[in-house]
Amino acid sequence: MSIYQRLDAWIDQHFDEQVQFLQALVRVPTDTPPGNNAPHAERTAELIQGYGFDAEKHAVPEADVQAYGMQSITNLIVRRPYGQGGRTVALNAHGDVVPPGEGWTHDPYGAEIADGAMYGRATAVSKSDFSTFTFAVRALEAVARPAKGSIELHFTYDEEFGGLLGPGWLLEQGLTKPDLMIAAGFCYEVVTAHNGCLQMEVTVHGKMAHAAVPHTGVDALQGATDGVDREDLLAVDDAHGEEGRSRFRTVDDMQRQRQVVAARQLTDAQPRVTARTGPHGQVADPEVLHASRPAVEPRSASVPRSPLAPPHVAPKTRSQLPPRMAPTAASSKPRATRPRVTLSQP
Repeated sequence: MSIYQRLDAWIDQHFDEQVQFLQALVRVPTDTPPGNNAPHAERTAELIQGYGFDAEKHAVPEADVQAYGMQSITNLIVRRPYGQGGRTVALNAHGDVVPPGEGWTHDPYGAEIADGAMYGRATAVSKSDFSTFTFAVRALEAVARPAKGSIELHFTYDEEFGGLLGPGWLLEQGLTKPDLMIAAGFCYEVVTAHNGCLQMEVTVHGKMAHAAVPHTGVDALQGATDGVDREDLLAVDDAHGEEGRSRFRTVDDMQRQRQVVAARQLTDAQPRVTARTGPHGQVADPEVLHASRPAVEPRSASVPRSPLAPPHVAPKTRSQLPPRMAPTAASSKPRATRPRVTLSQP
């Protein structure tokens, strides 16, 4: 029997034990957010202690974790040295997982087995890799018994938020320097890239004003909402070519662009609109201003008027308007400028 056949046989013999190990991992929630993952690290270290694996517990400082948007992170390293020489291979998997959402037919933390399948959060990604890596190392040591190099198990708890406080933090702190790494995934081949995330902070600058004269200020909240709704908030500058750098345009720039587009659309449509006026020159029927309504044509003198129709009154000039209808100085002022938006990467 070859060494590979012996490894397969060992895995088959310990399959039920591995399933039970995974069930114990799934039953400790690690929803991120909120990201309270230290309890799961403690439970993992306790479980693998039974296999003779001593886990180093590296807690990320609480202030750093909270500033990152999570509650607690303790990353684990299990070092298995086999002798002088050889390379250090790290096996990395993450224990955090996104919340379960709705529509479950089984308890997302129950790890129930039905029709040959286990139901629960992270049974596929990535607590299953905790169990796979753990039992792969056990099988290797029991069957192959390597004489040089070393293997490290990296069980980290920051994948959903980007990895900076997971594998990135271990490397930054100098806690590990592996020669090679195998990360959890769905493909059994070497890859050269991985999709990631871009975290940004957006600061919107407004201008304070009194509620009695709101036109003298700038509403930062309105500007922020307007900016978030824009699909073109982040635009790629083709001038940078292969460098792929990005440029950020202000809300003022995007507002002008949107106004130009809207003006072109109105010019192409060319709706015919006639507004009727009331006794004091104001618009009597605002609905006729809607471009989707048919135009109101002047009435021919030969067409008899309905007895229910109001008498025709010629619109008055600006000087004839009563004081309450005269335009105020405030209404004639131009609209306040849009808020200034600053985008930066933390």
